[in-house]
Amino acid sequence: MSLTLMKGSEAIAEAAIRAGARFFFGYPITPQTEIPEYMSARMPEIGGCFLQAESEVAAINMVYGAAGTGARVITSSSSPGVSLKQEGISYMAGAQLPAVILNVMRGGPGLGSIQASQGDYFQAVKGGGNGDYHLLTYAPSSIQEAINIMQFAYDKAEKYRVPCMFLADGVMCQMMEPVEMPPMVEYKATRENKPWAAHGYKPGDAPERRAVINSLFINTEELSVHNDHLQAIYREIEKNEKMWECYNTEDAEIIITAFGTVARIAKTAADILRGKGYKVGVFRPITVWPFPSEELKAAVSGCDAILDVECNEGQMMEDVRLAVGDSKPVHYFGHCGSQIPTTEEIVAEVIKLKEGM
Repeated sequence: MSLTLMKGSEAIAEAAIRAGARFFFGYPITPQTEIPEYMSARMPEIGGCFLQAESEVAAINMVYGAAGTGARVITSSSSPGVSLKQEGISYMAGAQLPAVILNVMRGGPGLGSIQASQGDYFQAVKGGGNGDYHLLTYAPSSIQEAINIMQFAYDKAEKYRVPCMFLADGVMCQMMEPVEMPPMVEYKATRENKPWAAHGYKPGDAPERRAVINSLFINTEELSVHNDHLQAIYREIEKNEKMWECYNTEDAEIIITAFGTVARIAKTAADILRGKGYKVGVFRPITVWPFPSEELKAAVSGCDAILDVECNEGQMMEDVRLAVGDSKPVHYFGHCGSQIPTTEEIVAEVIKLKEGM
């Protein structure tokens, strides 16, 4: 195995290229500016297209256009920038256009800070734009995991014809780790693998060869049929695409729920607590939509309590409580903004919780 020390932003960008992405449209914003910077150098080397748009609104509409041709396309931004992209993301969901959207979360609301946060969970999994839609949403906890997921994210997005979002954060994209890069995928959209895409139409072609990329339905009955179709796709994603990790949950008396970078911190805290004689495990959703509700309920069946730890106000805790119902008490610990919970804080919170039982 050949390992290379890489910065998170650059490694994730390279992973997208190796997964077949040949178009990048974006706009600089801290803490993800190294992604477009890297793409600006790499895309010309492999015959791809890098374009720094005049705004995030323009960038997501460029993604819409490229995805409509069947190309593998990617955009990245950070929290305020992703907010500006929400209209275009809703349009893409309505038009059933697959693409990858990277959100490197930073503190909010508003401009907030430039440090890491997890405050965009609601926006990503509850729908940040208008209408009834979902994004297949991954929350990797390491650079390597983000690389590994990228290798099948396009396949999943194209299988279901949905946009796919990565919920990363400033820690993951600014840190450096040794990673293993996969081989390059040479992907080409054809009428065979993407019959719905706009491959070109000329006079004399059969009418069925004309691709119409659209999210507008004036007729309410047609819109209802379209939405029913989308909802059926989302149910299939819920059935087939959930991903999660159980870490020492088999005999755990307290289970910590956490996602992304905070889950890494929580696992270290759980190890320390095990060393002190406390039986603690961690349940980590890797897909935050679809959320692994049944799997969480099964994992916590033998524990006494759940401690949800996040770098936000406890946004994922709503999904945790929906999953377990009244079967287990659910407690919360965390900070809003960009004050990431520390290992020591989590250890102290678990001990306090355990001693108060």
